[in-house]
Amino acid sequence: MAKRPSIHEMITSRKAPKPVGPYSQAVRTKAPGEILYVSGQIPIEVPSGNVFRGEIKKQAEIALTHVRNIVQDAGFTMDDVVKVTIFLTDMKQFDAVNEVYTKFFVGQMLPARAVVGVAALPKEVNVEVEAVAVKKGMSAMDELFGEEPAPKR
Repeated sequence: MAKRPSIHEMITSRKAPKPVGPYSQAVRTKAPGEILYVSGQIPIEVPSGNVFRGEIKKQAEIALTHVRNIVQDAGFTMDDVVKVTIFLTDMKQFDAVNEVYTKFFVGQMLPARAVVGVAALPKEVNVEVEAVAVKKGMSAMDELFGEEPAPKR
């Protein structure tokens, strides 16, 4: 079976925990612009690898810090994040998690977001956060007709 060239690359940050299963911390695509898919991050302390199961605000802060570190290590900014999904084992903790979330996403252009109540999460934590970030790049039509991509910010 022939292997076709990959349109994506795996992103690994040493500032976030190693995956606890068969997945990447994040995947970046390169056409028509760059898209970064950040896998769900849970409150694993770096560099110890210890799972933090204490107070929900601290769990959310650790998970969101991992998301930010991965986004930045991939060459994106938090302003490039267009979609966030938060998984909670207890929806009564929504307000506490939201309070922490607002420290990571500020300004006029906030990402779309979903908060999903779940029965359980890996490693018995109470919060998991995943994200998608996008950078503008050349479209397929621009590549065909030789247009230059917009300058990177």
